[in-house]
Amino acid sequence: MENQSIVTEFFLMGLSQYPELQLSLFVLCLIMYLIILLGNSFLIIISTIDSHLHTPMYFFLGNLSFLDICYTSSFIPSMLITFMSERKSISFIGCALQMVISLALGSTECILLAMMAFDRYVAICNPLRYPVIMNNILCIHMAAWSWVIGCFFSLLQTVLAMTLPFCGNVIEHLTCEILALLKLVCSDITINILIMTVGSIVLLMLPLLFIFISYVFILSSILRINSAEGRKKAFSTCSAHLTVVILFYGSALFMYMKPKSKDTKTYDEIIVLSYGVVTPMLNPIIYSLRNKEVKEAVKKVLNKQLHLWKI
Repeated sequence: MENQSIVTEFFLMGLSQYPELQLSLFVLCLIMYLIILLGNSFLIIISTIDSHLHTPMYFFLGNLSFLDICYTSSFIPSMLITFMSERKSISFIGCALQMVISLALGSTECILLAMMAFDRYVAICNPLRYPVIMNNILCIHMAAWSWVIGCFFSLLQTVLAMTLPFCGNVIEHLTCEILALLKLVCSDITINILIMTVGSIVLLMLPLLFIFISYVFILSSILRINSAEGRKKAFSTCSAHLTVVILFYGSALFMYMKPKSKDTKTYDEIIVLSYGVVTPMLNPIIYSLRNKEVKEAVKKVLNKQLHLWKI
C-alpha cells in the first residue's frame, strides 16, 4: 500500500501541460459561460411570461434551462480561476461540493431528458388525451423525482469517494471529477466502481433505452400521418429534444462508459468541456432555432418592447 496522507486541498492540473493555451481557454470558457447564462435565462423568462408556452413541454424545458445554469455554475467559475492562477488548487470541502453538485445536476439531466421524451410520446401518439395525461401534478412529480434520484446517487457516490484515504492530491483533470479523483485513492475501490456501474445503468442506460423506445413509437406514429406537412410538423416538435439527447448522451456515454485507463488523456478533458460546457450552451440555441413557438414568443416580446419604446 502506498503512503497515505491527510489531504486538505487538491491541485487541478488538467491541461496545465499547455501553459500557452491557458488565456485562450479562459476567454473561450468565459464567453461560453456567458452564453449559457444569457441563453438559458432567456428561455426561462420567455416560457414564463408567454402564456402560450405554459405547457408541459416548456415546463420541462424551463427545468432543463435552470439545471444547465446551476450545473455549469458549479464548476466553470472555479475552472476560470484555475486557468488564470499559478496555484491551481481547490480545498477539500470545495472539491466535495463541486463533485456532489455537478454529479447531482448531471444525473438529474439524464432523467429529465427521458421525462421530456415521454412528454413528446404522449403529445404525438396520444394527442387527444395529452392534456389529461400530462396534467400539472404529474409534471411536477416527474420533475421532482428526476431531481431526487439524481441527488441521491450523487450524494452516495460523493460520500463514498471522499471518505477514502488518498495517496496524493494532484488531480489530472480540469474539475473534481470522480473518475480522476478515484485514481488518487490508496485503498480498494471495488464498492465505488460497483455503485458507479449501477449509477451508469440507472442514470444513463435505462433513460437512454426509455428515450429510444419512446422515439420508436413516435416515429411509427409520424410515419402513419398521411400528409407530408403533418409529418413535418409532428417531427419538428421532437427534433430539438432529439438533437439535445444526441449531444448530451453522446459525450456522457463516451466519458463514463468507455474502458477505464490509468492515465487521464487530453481528449478526456476535451470531452468534459464538450459534455459540461458546449452542450448546455447549445441547448437554448437549438430550442430557439428549431422551435416555431419559441421564435413566435420571442417576436412577440420584441415587438412589445419596441412598441413601448416608441411610446
